[in-house]
Amino acid sequence: MTAGRPRRGVLSIGAVLERLRPEFPDVTISKIRFLEAEGLVRPARTAAGYRQFAEADVERLRFVLSVQRDRHLPLRVIRDQLDAEPAACAPVTRADLLAGTGMDAEQLSQLERDGLLRPGPEGRFTADDLTALRTIRTMTGLGVEREHLRAVRAAADHEVVALRSFSDPGTVRELAGLFTSLHTLLVRAGLRQSS
Repeated sequence: MTAGRPRRGVLSIGAVLERLRPEFPDVTISKIRFLEAEGLVRPARTAAGYRQFAEADVERLRFVLSVQRDRHLPLRVIRDQLDAEPAACAPVTRADLLAGTGMDAEQLSQLERDGLLRPGPEGRFTADDLTALRTIRTMTGLGVEREHLRAVRAAADHEVVALRSFSDPGTVRELAGLFTSLHTLLVRAGLRQSS
């Protein structure tokens, strides 16, 4: 290995920036350093003090940036979530979902049949799936029935079809947030009119 050259699988802060920029065009080296200072990512350091990011660090940054952008959560809340669930940005297994929601295997299978849970490649899920299942559990505890949940899934699918008609990832991300905001406002307006 040439002196000064990073080990295989280790990324410099510049390489991390290149990896994140396509999905997060506004991210900068200063932003990555700030997130490190806030304790949201902890890259290793060389003897000379250079940051060495692993793939897990990149995924953690991707999770933090997406939650900031999509859910507008403060960094303190994101840090608390990551500390409570260290694997929040890592793939989630079926066993993780069962343990994290208190659901049984049959309930999980039923949600898959209803299209409310869709595993990705190799049967893996994400932290968003875990959050969705917890939300579903709360909703069903409040009396929401399966047909209501399927209606929510159908509405989301319609939005996905509309969003896929746009090719620019930045536009899609912005529109996804606007769709969510508009949906919330329309529901509120409908409830005001019916009361």
